[in-house]
Amino acid sequence: MKRITFVFIFVILSAISVSNTANAQCAMCSVNAEQGTKNGNTQGKGLNTGILYLLAIPYVLITGVGVLWYLKYRKKATQSISHL
Repeated sequence: MKRITFVFIFVILSAISVSNTANAQCAMCSVNAEQGTKNGNTQGKGLNTGILYLLAIPYVLITGVGVLWYLKYRKKATQSISHL
């Protein structure tokens, strides 16, 4: 067990220490963000809000499915116990 933990921590630390930063962005987004900051516009805030919405939606959906699955499983478990 200690060896597995050591290997896991070693792999994680190796991956973190070797990783490069990525500054990739689509052409439209980068041009829009650059021009917005130069002109004093707040388009960057809109881009950040859109990114957060796109990031949050899958997590909300997965959480909803998980809650429904848990409630359904719990309902089945309590019914089977009451039949005993």
